[in-house]
Amino acid sequence: MRALLAALALLWAMPLAAQLETTAEPAATPTPVQTIAATQDAGDDERIAERISGIFAELPAFAAVEVAVSEGVVSLTGTVPKPGDIARAEAIVNRVTGVVTVENGLERDLSLSADSAGISSLAERWNSFVRMLPLIAAALGVWLVIAAIGYLIAGLGRLWKRVAPNNFLAELIASAIRFVFVVGGLVVALDMIGATALLGAVLGGAGVVGIALGFAMRDTIENYVASLMLSLRQPFRANDWVRIDTFDGRVIRLTSRATVLMTLDGNHLRIPNGQVFRAVILNYTRNPQRRFEFDLGVDADDDARAARQLGRDTLAGLEFVLADPPPEARIMEVGDSNVVIRFLGWIDQRETDWWKAQSQAIPAVKQALEDAGFGLPEPIYRLRFDPRSASVPFATEASAVADTAAPEKPRPVQTIAAAQADEDVRPSDEIAAMVEEERRTGGEQETDLLDPSRPVE
Repeated sequence: MRALLAALALLWAMPLAAQLETTAEPAATPTPVQTIAATQDAGDDERIAERISGIFAELPAFAAVEVAVSEGVVSLTGTVPKPGDIARAEAIVNRVTGVVTVENGLERDLSLSADSAGISSLAERWNSFVRMLPLIAAALGVWLVIAAIGYLIAGLGRLWKRVAPNNFLAELIASAIRFVFVVGGLVVALDMIGATALLGAVLGGAGVVGIALGFAMRDTIENYVASLMLSLRQPFRANDWVRIDTFDGRVIRLTSRATVLMTLDGNHLRIPNGQVFRAVILNYTRNPQRRFEFDLGVDADDDARAARQLGRDTLAGLEFVLADPPPEARIMEVGDSNVVIRFLGWIDQRETDWWKAQSQAIPAVKQALEDAGFGLPEPIYRLRFDPRSASVPFATEASAVADTAAPEKPRPVQTIAAAQADEDVRPSDEIAAMVEEERRTGGEQETDLLDPSRPVE
């Protein structure tokens, strides 16, 4: 039984061993080192020299190379056109049977007539360029035709002005169409002459240049984009009285670079649109109802609530003060010698000038309070003198002068109705008239981006 099992195991192991032997990689055989023969047959040097000379004769770069062989040692002399040809010649010689070693004495030919290959290559390129001239002319013609089509489409000004919300955006659309057609025609032309690699280089360079110009002209681009956004949003109308950051004035026009204001003293003010777009804009004109306010202080010993009521009734009695919203009076604080009351009233700017209304309301309320017996004290200061200053002459003289001072003359009493009749409160803004005149006679009407037909933001 044991003998049978041993025989079966032997039979199973034999094919496995054969398979392992067939799949095993053969052992790498070492490369034999070329040895130099102790003797040399007669005529070997001549055969080697003839063989190398024949090879070099077929290569134009080695036409000026001279070959000499002695005892299997090859000596190379002469010139070659390129530095790489020196090592190339030595590699060729080493592959010839019977060569023991190489004495490489080749040098590069630096004469003008040596680079005949480069000159011939340049000539071939020139001939190729001349042969491509008809194709280049055709590609140039295609480019011009495509660019001309773009300019014709962009020249449909009425169409783009009808599609775009304003002239500025219409011009932007026309410029974009021209740019797309010019670049598209250039791509087609370069593809026709097979210069797609040049196209990639041009586009890559244009991208780098565009990034550099973007950083260099950041403010200009910001103003341009802000002008586009302001022309779409229309934050104000012409002749609106606005405050942009700390600048007050009436709007003359909105251009593609700046917002032009006329200040309240009649000067032109240009604010870059990038700053306008980021600024907080306060528009005094949008709401026809506007409130004025002023502070008056009554004596601390008087009834502040009665003074508050009297001032409010006085404002309500003025013709230019609106009944809705009604005038108001607020007790703000207790000062050093008085109680400060803030009076507020509303007017309609379409019928009443804001400055004139405030200029008439202040004396009207002040007179009403004084006529009712309310004191409007000035600041009171308490002075304390050091005992050493008691003998100073000016102190007693000042007291004597104060005691003998003449009594104050009574002030004339003027009624509220008389105060109202002193000045017409109807709006007569000379700055608004100057702005209208500027808009009629100015030279930038076509570049004005303010559009009265569009809603204000």
